[in-house]
Amino acid sequence: MGTLVRIGGILWPYRKRILMSGVCAVLISALWSLNLSITYPIVRVLFENDSLHAYVDTEIVGIETQIEKLSEVLSEADESDVSHRANLQNKLNDASQQLLFKQRLKTWVLPWIPSNKFKTILAILSVVVCATVLKGAFQYAQELLVGSVAYASSNDIRRETFQHVMDLDYQSVQSLGSAQLTSRLTNDVSILSDGIRLSGSLLVREPLKAMCCIMTAMLFNWRLTCISMLILPLIGIVFYRAGRVLRRVATSTMETMGNIYHRVSETFESTRVVIAFNGQLHHREQLISANKDFYDTSMKLIRVGALMRPATELLAIIGFIGILVPGAYLVLNNTDKIAGVKLASGPLGIAELTTLYVLMAGVLDPVRKLSSVFPVMKRASAAADRIFAIADQVTHVPETETPVAPVTHSKNIYFDNISFRYENSEETYLDQPSTLQEVSLKINFGDVVAVVGGNGSGKSTLISLLPRLIDPAKGAVTIDGVDIRDMAIKDLRQQIGLVTQDTMLFDDTIYNNVLYGNPQATATEIEEAIKQAHAAEFISLLPQGLSTRVGSKGQKLSGGQKQRISLARAIVRNPSILILDEATSAIDAESEAVIYEVLREFSKGRTVFIISHVISQQFVDLIDRVVVLETGQIIADGTHSDLIASSPEYARLVQPDVVSKAA
Repeated sequence: MGTLVRIGGILWPYRKRILMSGVCAVLISALWSLNLSITYPIVRVLFENDSLHAYVDTEIVGIETQIEKLSEVLSEADESDVSHRANLQNKLNDASQQLLFKQRLKTWVLPWIPSNKFKTILAILSVVVCATVLKGAFQYAQELLVGSVAYASSNDIRRETFQHVMDLDYQSVQSLGSAQLTSRLTNDVSILSDGIRLSGSLLVREPLKAMCCIMTAMLFNWRLTCISMLILPLIGIVFYRAGRVLRRVATSTMETMGNIYHRVSETFESTRVVIAFNGQLHHREQLISANKDFYDTSMKLIRVGALMRPATELLAIIGFIGILVPGAYLVLNNTDKIAGVKLASGPLGIAELTTLYVLMAGVLDPVRKLSSVFPVMKRASAAADRIFAIADQVTHVPETETPVAPVTHSKNIYFDNISFRYENSEETYLDQPSTLQEVSLKINFGDVVAVVGGNGSGKSTLISLLPRLIDPAKGAVTIDGVDIRDMAIKDLRQQIGLVTQDTMLFDDTIYNNVLYGNPQATATEIEEAIKQAHAAEFISLLPQGLSTRVGSKGQKLSGGQKQRISLARAIVRNPSILILDEATSAIDAESEAVIYEVLREFSKGRTVFIISHVISQQFVDLIDRVVVLETGQIIADGTHSDLIASSPEYARLVQPDVVSKAA
């Protein structure tokens, strides 16, 4: 119910369209039952050789006679026999209602119907054609309305879920995984959209059609109709039990689809390595295994869904037989009772029985369609649960409700007794040491600080706290004495520039990739940032210059070129804090020299963090201070020359030529 309520909230803005589609569904259902009930006059005319005018006149005379007899019996009944008088009064009321209906039929409808029998059949068939055309028009309108709601609301769900993921912290997004997120925002949303579309059309229209047929059948013979309805609880049990299995299996199916997304994206993102190491067979086998898992779970879904249709049809046929057998008995024996049980108001005629059969057959069609729709609905429900699970993720980096006024860094940055432990989506690895353990570090404004250490030492984790990619489990980070958790996240990150090892450029132009660093930057500022990043020379050689598209992840550029564009993106931001996270580890010596030249000028008047597992000669004279981390703790802190002499751990992390130069 919680899932349905949430979907209802998403659909609420489209309530007018939903209401209009509901009106269309009611009209479709009414026209459907009208077409089927027209069987009655056709049978009367063709098979009982009776005209509708004569039939109605005969019925009126018969009902009037019945009313007279009932009135006489009622007037002569003993006043003390309240039960008998009440029964007679009910019969009299029923007869009066029938008389009123037949008189209105004679007054309003029969004048439009020819007295000639053949022309009567033509008129009836014309009504059928007109009703069918109208039903088709309303069905077309309903499908358009429901389709627009389904796809508009699924776009809303995708947009809002995507926005929520963008508001999560880096750790939470990484734990969810790009493949699973992609699967849920594409495959799962598509499944949910199909479910909404079918809910608004078939799931509304088909039960209404069945109800209209049942209500019309009640007008002909409510007793026999009620007998056929005894099968409904069994149909409900089948739907309930199958629904529980379908939902569970549908969830497994979508999880295996997410695994396929993961295998495919991982392989294509690592194409260079796959080809170089002849790993095609390995990845092909992984995909085959993921496909097999998807096939197995999908077949479970198909088996349950395929079993539902014949099971519900069988039960519906049993309900149909509930009218067929006793009805045939009443007609063949010209009676209204079976074993003393009254099943009709009078002897049942062939026209009434035939119409009942047709109307019950009209109930079978919606039941058959619903049995096919039900598996889709359960898949949609499972998809909604998976999507809402993403939407319910709570960020570990919450925005403060009362942010302080923006503080531009100009004094110091203080990591105060910081501890941090990574978590996965399910549990915290409490038995493992913290990534950072009670780290305290104070950096003065304008310092160029190298944070070095081996893999897993915690250096990147420490600096990731600064732009609040993550938050510490213990301790605080302050800028100029203000806890960064008290700042608006946007204001905090606005003064931080970041250049990473894995340079991420977007599939857009060079100009727009640089503009990404500061959307308010002018064209002049963009060009100046590119010049400062020493990227203008190679860009000028490109046929389209700044309008050149870099391709997915910047694949059309070399590593050094991408790094310069990334530097320009950080420069145009004009940050007071610049972070280079392993920015030189994947580039050549020439590109490293370019970065050195950029930093030599750009580092003035701002605080710079250079995160690296090794110190090269290029950067020694730039660095004011070196901080060495190991297993989440600071083991050395000082100038390069001091640490070369006093810290063996640091000496192992510098290039040999740097040691020689220091010596």
